[in-house]
Amino acid sequence: MSLLLRRGMGGAGKIVCVQRPFSTMTRCMEKAKIQEPEKIQKTDFSKLRDTYETPHNPIVLAHGLFGFDEFRLAGNLLPGVEYWRGIREALQLKKIEVIVTSVPPSGSIEARAARLAESIEEKAGGRSVNIIAGLDSRYMISQLKPSSVKVMSLTTIATPHRGSGFADYVFDTIGPQHAPRIFKAMESVGLETGAFTQLTRKYMTKTFNPKTPDLDSVRYYSYGASLEPAHFSVFRASHDIIKRLENAPNDGLVSVPSSKWGEYKGTITGVSHLDLINWTSRVKHWFRVLTGTPAHFDGTALYLHIADMLAKQGL
Repeated sequence: MSLLLRRGMGGAGKIVCVQRPFSTMTRCMEKAKIQEPEKIQKTDFSKLRDTYETPHNPIVLAHGLFGFDEFRLAGNLLPGVEYWRGIREALQLKKIEVIVTSVPPSGSIEARAARLAESIEEKAGGRSVNIIAGLDSRYMISQLKPSSVKVMSLTTIATPHRGSGFADYVFDTIGPQHAPRIFKAMESVGLETGAFTQLTRKYMTKTFNPKTPDLDSVRYYSYGASLEPAHFSVFRASHDIIKRLENAPNDGLVSVPSSKWGEYKGTITGVSHLDLINWTSRVKHWFRVLTGTPAHFDGTALYLHIADMLAKQGL
């Protein structure tokens, strides 16, 4: 799997219309600016390298929306399902200290950031840390500034720093008159709904980003991802909607331009949002065994690459 370093320049925007699923109705939105061809730099994530350097400070893994640290459907009767699916173990095998945190799966960015700060304070014991996470961490670093949490770096992977066209589409399809009722129903079964409206492009670019400046003392790195999903892929519809509305490559949930923050390290091609946290690796592994198809992406290789990059930066 290749890592593509992308740079683009803006052009004029235009209006694009998208037909709503299961409906004959269409909706129109302004299409993002056209981007010119980009320069490419490749890094192989199809297999593990022989050696990786170890960063000086622990790595904090903080999950995204609807995430968890470990989910147990049957209590202690069955093994738990880990959100990071082998990534923590792969890092630990290379003698890299890993801290896994847990925040409300669908709470607001502010609520999740507050819990993240508490979790790091509890588990890091005042030591400096490198965080691999997203918007919650940006808010925690910029606004909460917990005194006992020293963040050396934040690396984000396919994080919607400028929102998602798919979130815009969903809210426009639901309509503002129906959203409160749907949120109330979700909250009645224990789901917090604070994060959903915060993923729109308008909120991120007009509200969140202006009030969440980066700190000079923290190094910011980011990666994006893109794929061309198969016809029956669960990401097909969302991918096409984002591609039309943002006119940009995406991983089925977040576009490449929205993923760029701080020092952009490149675009991982041919992977979905779930591939990035290793959720589809096991199924694809057995498919490759049965068909003799060579691997094209190993999620653990990506995270070991990030750890190696942090180590080389003296972090």
